[in-house]
Amino acid sequence: MRLFTNTIRIVQPTLYSRVTTTRVIPMPYIGSWRTINTTATITTTTTTTKDNTSDSRSRRALFYVPGSDERKIHKSISVGADCIVYDLEDSVSLNKKGTARHMVIDALEASEHGKAEKAVRINAVGSGLELDDLNVILHSKRLQAIVIPKVQSAKDIHFVSQMIDAVAIESQRERIKLIASIESALGIMNIKEIAQADPRLDALIFAAEDYCADLGLIRTGTRKEMLFARQMIVNAATAYGLQSLDLVCVDFQNPEILKEECKEGREFGFTGKQAIHPAQIDVIQEMYLPDPIDLKRAVKILQGFEHYDERGIGAFDLDGKMIDMPVVKWAQKVVSKAKAGGMEIPKIETNDNNNRNKDITSENKN
Repeated sequence: MRLFTNTIRIVQPTLYSRVTTTRVIPMPYIGSWRTINTTATITTTTTTTKDNTSDSRSRRALFYVPGSDERKIHKSISVGADCIVYDLEDSVSLNKKGTARHMVIDALEASEHGKAEKAVRINAVGSGLELDDLNVILHSKRLQAIVIPKVQSAKDIHFVSQMIDAVAIESQRERIKLIASIESALGIMNIKEIAQADPRLDALIFAAEDYCADLGLIRTGTRKEMLFARQMIVNAATAYGLQSLDLVCVDFQNPEILKEECKEGREFGFTGKQAIHPAQIDVIQEMYLPDPIDLKRAVKILQGFEHYDERGIGAFDLDGKMIDMPVVKWAQKVVSKAKAGGMEIPKIETNDNNNRNKDITSENKN
């Protein structure tokens, strides 16, 4: 009897965690003239990514505030957005960049923002301005997120993350999240590597105006010219446990268009939307909450799943419709989003006798 060892390494790379296991299993080898027992050592690397069902921090509305406008900075304190982004990029002229940095630091240190996430959009990596931005804002004790514009590759994310490690206050380093803004054809082509770039990365943004300008697209009211890019971003974000934030509604004086865009974005799978005017915030944050009817059904699904799972039943009937794991996962996401958005989770009474009868009926039919 002969033995040979064959090592097969299966690697699934990730930046979030790596667990390597080695198993020795017997494998039959059928030769042309005899059968011998063999042993194969299979080394596998299993991975985990962020759990995008948790949505621990809600970012329904991400509201941009010009970093050089004192009046708008002061007003931002009371707008009620989930995330306030003080902008050092497009809304600030070149000759006001230095002043804006210090105004933003003062705004970050203000304590009147309640539960809103405090973020800063820096100038693009490679612009020559990003180092000065980071060397100022990373000394804040209250900075919670950095929006990186015009992300073209994972290197842009790596650079900012390394700056956090080098410059930020030590107690703050683990708290600061990164949000990548995808604004070009190259960014879309590199979306997979961008989405996996760094554990600090927490969300992807679609910047419609820059993307259309880069490709020479003609903007239409249907937004069909951006369908590919938007769905690429949602798909990548979901695959790697990130949030996804949809385009800005530039027609900020038309609430009906904003509602239409929010409805479409939710249907596409986006978790939130960017805002440029205070009047947009309430509409966005309301539209990106789960529908109360959906929430009630999600709670019923999870209660039913818990009941039947304890009895070893994988799929079950609820109101005449089959419920299995994909539907349960949908329900988990709905409830998580509702909790993150501050919705009250309804309590639904269950009738154990009815459930038992359904079990018995199901078993008798089988």
